[in-house]
Amino acid sequence: MPTQPHVVVLDYGFGNVRSAVRALERVGAEVELTADKHAAVEADGLVVPGVGAFAAVMAGLREVGGDQVVDRRLAGGRPVLGICVGMQVMFAEGVEHGERTDGLGEWPGVVDRLEADVVPHMGWATIDAAPGSTLFKGLEDERFYFVHSYAARSFPLTDDGAGAPPFTTPLVTWAEHGDRFVAAVENGPLAATQFHPEKSGDAGAQLLSHWVDQLR
Repeated sequence: MPTQPHVVVLDYGFGNVRSAVRALERVGAEVELTADKHAAVEADGLVVPGVGAFAAVMAGLREVGGDQVVDRRLAGGRPVLGICVGMQVMFAEGVEHGERTDGLGEWPGVVDRLEADVVPHMGWATIDAAPGSTLFKGLEDERFYFVHSYAARSFPLTDDGAGAPPFTTPLVTWAEHGDRFVAAVENGPLAATQFHPEKSGDAGAQLLSHWVDQLR
């Protein structure tokens, strides 16, 4: 039997993350829910969950040193998966109610309120998967479950090629609610989804399985 990859779900006091733990266990990971920095740095994979407000999530992450953990892992090429607001905080900043909050700055760009007739965006939606995506292989026509009022509506590293770094251009998957927004990103060791794969049924389980398989 191949060894089960060890995945840490970062516990910084925010939201119900048990569903993410269970979903990862179901696809073959050995999962630990902890705020321990050493465990989070050394694990085969790190999941950064997030619900609620961008500013509150950033405060919670910084309180447990999550910002340092993410930096150290990515500097060493060690996989990180952000989910929902855990994806949003990977961007440079978030804007809520006119207040700007610095994010982790792994990607340039701003997370702000969706421009749509109905906000929050809540429910199942299709995605426009990036060509060559590993996460969405075989899932290009599936729907995923979203619950959010904010999103990144551009991705400067790929828009018109501006600011592209001297390495592989990130794979960006899009979705629409009112206007287009970033639904997922695959960028070397850093991957993230705006939707909740742990709440997205069989398609979400398959996506998590693709991510866990990369850790083996």
